[in-house]
Amino acid sequence: MKAVGIVTKIFVDDLKGSKHQRFTLRLNTQKTVLVIHNIDIAPKINNLHIGDKVEFMGTYQWNMHGGMVHWTHHDPHGKHSSGWLKHKGKLYQ
Repeated sequence: MKAVGIVTKIFVDDLKGSKHQRFTLRLNTQKTVLVIHNIDIAPKINNLHIGDKVEFMGTYQWNMHGGMVHWTHHDPHGKHSSGWLKHKGKLYQ
């Protein structure tokens, strides 16, 4: 899934096991998705704020809350398509 959204909520990083940055984006369809970005593999967006625009490419997985996007980074094992986040012109992958 490749799209763009506006940050509506920023969660505390999940530091159990692989570390993940987590935040929700409101898409232009007005639906929201939870972005789960592995910060053990890719850099964290340190200056992320509510209202910021984030472009992204990743794997969408539906759930009863609307869905989530993960694999927003390169796959070190080469089994998944590489994803990315783009914030204020900087690419995180």
